[in-house]
Amino acid sequence: MIDHKGKILVIRGGAIGDFILTIPVFQALKKYFPQAELEVLGYPKVARLAVEAGWASQAKSIEDPGLVRFFAPRGPVPPEWQHYFSQFDIIISYLFDPDEIFKKNIEHSGKHHYIHGPHRPDEKLNIHAIDALLKPLEKLAVYESGWVPDLGRLMGTQSKPERKTIRIAMHPGSGSTLKNWPSERWTELIQHFSGVSDLEILVVGGEAERELCALIPTHLPEGKCRVFMNHPLDELARSLGECDAFIGHDSGISHLAAAIGVPSVVLWGPTNLNIWRPVGKHVTVIESDSGLPGITPRQVLREINRLLGKDRPVG
Repeated sequence: MIDHKGKILVIRGGAIGDFILTIPVFQALKKYFPQAELEVLGYPKVARLAVEAGWASQAKSIEDPGLVRFFAPRGPVPPEWQHYFSQFDIIISYLFDPDEIFKKNIEHSGKHHYIHGPHRPDEKLNIHAIDALLKPLEKLAVYESGWVPDLGRLMGTQSKPERKTIRIAMHPGSGSTLKNWPSERWTELIQHFSGVSDLEILVVGGEAERELCALIPTHLPEGKCRVFMNHPLDELARSLGECDAFIGHDSGISHLAAAIGVPSVVLWGPTNLNIWRPVGKHVTVIESDSGLPGITPRQVLREINRLLGKDRPVG
């Protein structure tokens, strides 16, 4: 099927969280085919994570205009892309391709073992997304489950800087307002932290969270809060990795924090916990029968203190 010097391509679109939940596919392939060269075809800003973390040798952009031809029935495909795909012994695609048009066009690019995986997990099966994404590897006699995404190598060889303060990262947003803890709850939590002298806060977010991210520092003493907006993911990962704990929602940033090993408290909303939760012994998920508004700052503080293992509470 593939020799020790073969090449494997993983094609994965999707948002940050979707991609990070696919990292165990690379991990499993590395385990079973340690000498094979792995490449990734995806959205550049997230696909680079696999390269930076050492799971893939190269990343190519799925946004290249030439790829559009591969989704057209019997359409002429660019020769440079035909040549690119012809290099691989195995191609594993997680693209949405219900009519198999992409697959058929790929098959004209050479002889390789093509495996189609799910664009999204089947919610009816109620199994974690990681296990659903690993399932197609059974066609390669790879039978694995329960993996935890590992992006720890994004930190390189650096260790957490020694400091006397505790640093907590917060991401008050997500891809949907339905997944967000109410802003007044975030304000309450910050007010609990405001009197803690040995605490630093790192607030991370994008354009959608700009207003709330700007509000949080106003409740803290000057110099105790840093706002990190719209930074590249690898840079964000390294900043999160320097933190002692993370608080966030059902979002790609929470998956990123979990994948680099930051002790995390994730405030969970309406999506299926069994399928989409960040995984790892260092991750705590808080739910409430009355939804996100039912989660109290006191619950969050209790879990943060437990994860930090602090004798003296941070708030």
